[in-house]
Amino acid sequence: MLQFRPWQQALIAGSVALAALLAVPNFFPKDEVAGWPGFAPKSRVNLGLDLQGGSYLLLGVDTEKVIDDRLTALRQEIQRSMRPSGTKERVTLQALPTLDLPADTVTLRVKDEAQVEEASERVRELTRPASIVGTAVRSYEVTVTGPRIDVVMTPDARRVYQQEALADSIEVVRRRIDPAGNKEVLIQPQGADRIVVQAPGDNDPEALKQIINRTGQLSFHRVDQSVSQEDMLAGVLPPNRIVVPIAQTEGGGQLVLWEEAEVTGDMVESASAGIDTQGGGFQINFAFDSRGARRFADYTREHVGELFAIVLDNEVISYPRIQTPITGGSGRITGNFAPEEAQRIATLIRSGALPAPLNTLEQRSVGPDLGADSVKAGTISLIAGFLAVAAYMVVTYGRFGWFANIALFANLILLTGILSLLGSTLTLPGIAGIVLTVGMAVDANVLIFERIREEVRHGKSSVNAVELGFDKAWSAIADGNATTLLTAMIMFVLGAGPVRGFAVTLAFGIITSVYSAILITKILAGHYVLTKRPKTLTL
Repeated sequence: MLQFRPWQQALIAGSVALAALLAVPNFFPKDEVAGWPGFAPKSRVNLGLDLQGGSYLLLGVDTEKVIDDRLTALRQEIQRSMRPSGTKERVTLQALPTLDLPADTVTLRVKDEAQVEEASERVRELTRPASIVGTAVRSYEVTVTGPRIDVVMTPDARRVYQQEALADSIEVVRRRIDPAGNKEVLIQPQGADRIVVQAPGDNDPEALKQIINRTGQLSFHRVDQSVSQEDMLAGVLPPNRIVVPIAQTEGGGQLVLWEEAEVTGDMVESASAGIDTQGGGFQINFAFDSRGARRFADYTREHVGELFAIVLDNEVISYPRIQTPITGGSGRITGNFAPEEAQRIATLIRSGALPAPLNTLEQRSVGPDLGADSVKAGTISLIAGFLAVAAYMVVTYGRFGWFANIALFANLILLTGILSLLGSTLTLPGIAGIVLTVGMAVDANVLIFERIREEVRHGKSSVNAVELGFDKAWSAIADGNATTLLTAMIMFVLGAGPVRGFAVTLAFGIITSVYSAILITKILAGHYVLTKRPKTLTL
């Protein structure tokens, strides 16, 4: 059928007009677009690192540290679990596995063999499979040999924890670099233990590293005031104590703290900067989750009058004295902070601690001049490709070549509108994908027009030849574009960075080219043969 109903024609024309409207913001300065009325489209195609310059970082994630931290945390939780029944004094935890034990092992020995069964039950309760959310993987295997209990992390659990560490690191880095979610920053995994960070427009990779590499490790510790200044300076400390420096905002110096934290930063649910109405300056307001609120309330209730140190990245940022029990699940960190410092600390606390240390494996910056040259080269290649294809179609197919060129122009409008609507980031390979789309966009028209020529040679009328040309060429068009689309999908799933940018533009280009070639060209060609009724077709 070559005849389209009026509403069908209006729908197709409306889709092109809508795409053109969505593409408009790309032709105006970003600041000007931000001031447009709320109903106006504002989303635009973002330029990637290679087109506008910026910083590139390749970070390595120390996933082995995550495993060590998991085992340390498990050791501490087992120690805590022994307290309610009074078995704490009868259980000894070995700090490291002995040589005859498998790796990733926590070992404890129960002095009173009558309590082995009770202790093993509590250990099994702590190591249930539910500790790995959303998977059927058992995290630890528990074996009991006489008075000794061995807890071994399974290989599957190690793999899951490492994958979680990579995903969590990406999310923490994203929240630190782009807390509002409105920057054009690309953060994605590369392999099993690497992260790629691309920040277009930011030409200072060192500043970017400083923001990322703050571990953001927040913890609340008990202060041991029984250690004298002389013993502290001499390093003579009771067991399980550490010396931590005090931030300059708090006067500097050092404090002796209990090594094990009473409350940790992962229990903080929210944090924000605010004005300290009592002492002047700014403060950090925070709120705990249910687990942290319970621990915080229990500790402050039992230690009224004692100092309580708040440690961020191995530095005491505040050590207030507990005046009354704090049972509301929230608190504040005071210290006469400057507004920028309070906001920075709140962001670090809110984004959470990095689950593993990050090592900078590669860094580079791309200047804006080089990016401008890439944009110019890409634009020239796109225009040259469009004109070359358009000229070829007119020379080869005459009037029908003009129909194909109109559809090709509509294809570019549709593609730009879709990329703008999605806020896609356009890279140099992405421009290559668009240029390739221009060349491939007329493939469908070539198949159709050659089929029409064949029908004309077989003596078909102009109307029948055009109708049969579109119908019989469809299977070849569908097969060719489906395989290319599948290839683009594979590149998007398995590729990274520029490869994915190329895959995105290629995939959307295939969809819009088939749409424009089949529908827009068919409307134009159908309207011509149905109204003019030419006796012969010149193709």
